[in-house]
Amino acid sequence: MKVFKNKNNIGLGFLLFTSIVCAIGCKKSFLEVDPQGEKKSEEFWKDETDATSAVNAMYANLRSWNNWAFAAIAVESVGSDEAEKGSTAGDATFLNSYDDFSVTSTEGQLYGFWNGQYQNINLANQVLDNINGIAMDANLKNKYIAEAKFVRAFSYFRLVRAFGDVPLRLSVPKDAASFNIPRTPKEEVYAQIEKDLTEASTVLPTVNASADIGRITKGAALGILAKVCMYQGKWSQVLSLTNTVMTMGYTLFPNFETSFRIPNENNSESVFEIQCQKVTSINGASSSQYSQVQGVRGVAWGGWGFNVPTQTLANAFENGDPRRDATLLFQGEVTPQGDQVPIKAENPPMYNQKSYTPSTYWQSGFTEGADQNIRVLRYSDILLMNAEAANELNDMAKARTSLNLVRARARQGNNSILPDVTTSDKAALRLAIWQERRVELAMEFDRYFDVIRQGRGTEVFGSKGWKANKNEVWPIPSDEIELSAGMLKQNRGYN
Repeated sequence: MKVFKNKNNIGLGFLLFTSIVCAIGCKKSFLEVDPQGEKKSEEFWKDETDATSAVNAMYANLRSWNNWAFAAIAVESVGSDEAEKGSTAGDATFLNSYDDFSVTSTEGQLYGFWNGQYQNINLANQVLDNINGIAMDANLKNKYIAEAKFVRAFSYFRLVRAFGDVPLRLSVPKDAASFNIPRTPKEEVYAQIEKDLTEASTVLPTVNASADIGRITKGAALGILAKVCMYQGKWSQVLSLTNTVMTMGYTLFPNFETSFRIPNENNSESVFEIQCQKVTSINGASSSQYSQVQGVRGVAWGGWGFNVPTQTLANAFENGDPRRDATLLFQGEVTPQGDQVPIKAENPPMYNQKSYTPSTYWQSGFTEGADQNIRVLRYSDILLMNAEAANELNDMAKARTSLNLVRARARQGNNSILPDVTTSDKAALRLAIWQERRVELAMEFDRYFDVIRQGRGTEVFGSKGWKANKNEVWPIPSDEIELSAGMLKQNRGYN
């Protein structure tokens, strides 16, 4: 086996072609890879089967530990006012340093998150570097290239939100000198993200065939591009992009709570959803721990009880809003699926119900919640981005229409609760849209960065220790700086 060694390990710990076989175990046929199909790298990239294996590995890594477990909880969730560490007081106390903003560059979850994204990028770059040399179906080749560009862009978006300037790698390093590169200004990173997503959107299908459900679509590329533009305040582009996605056949799933349950995965509201499922014949393939780390503590079918909602979030819902009980899973509650949440002193008072997997899907010896897909982008988010863009561009009528579609679904036919927003005042409508994002998208790893891009970090997080001109980004992992021999420079305010 030829192994590519990374001189400074900048997010390239996954630079092994053995990663190709990690795609075993997803429930869709396009994500299944024969575990006997491992090849030496010098024998790889010969035919369409190799290209498919490489793309499948890229998809499989999207559900990995560093993408959606402790690292993501630390960097994308517990810094906000909607989530806190959870579990027992003495368990994984390092997560508290993200909650009170005392984290230093040596904390390991920073490194995990950084590497998780660069692992995705590396797998995408392997596809982009090598697939053109393969004689294969041209349409399939172009589709694989588009999917790789999406994955690379999505991972860079998560990085740039979290760290600001980051090294921009658009190919797999070929020699020692190309391993060690400096941070690229975030404006250039955003430009590349936009380029990748725009190019991908011209190739990807609007609707997948049944055998390809869960693959990246045109709507996913345009929707993530809209979010990327929103973070840069490019409101005309956000409005145009979301208007386009709104013509592509997506609809709000009628019942908010059941939209997150396994039978309703990849429903009409799903724009981008990471596919996960246990494979009973291959224990090690049931690899998603997204639900496990957040699951109900103290029951066999639950999990570890981390990343739990705060009372602040519980108080943020309007009286009677059904989304409160569909988002928060309380001690002592019996779920709509019939599971009893225990009342124990050591347990958090509530859990993230959106990541909850009913006990009927639990199997002894397998990761709890391995069947639960990860909802990354939902149609309600598209509507709320559309509303915010329209409001910023002074089209309050359109803003209210998109906003009120989300509220109408939430009230689910009960017109006595969650009345339509009627204000024409731009500032008031902006606050109403921000509030709707808070409750509609709660516990979906967006709140922390939403508040920062809205310019409200001190207002919302200041009491937790958040400081302007520092905590807009997290520290660059110290291991990366050390391995780069000082090529990478630390973010302002961090050692």
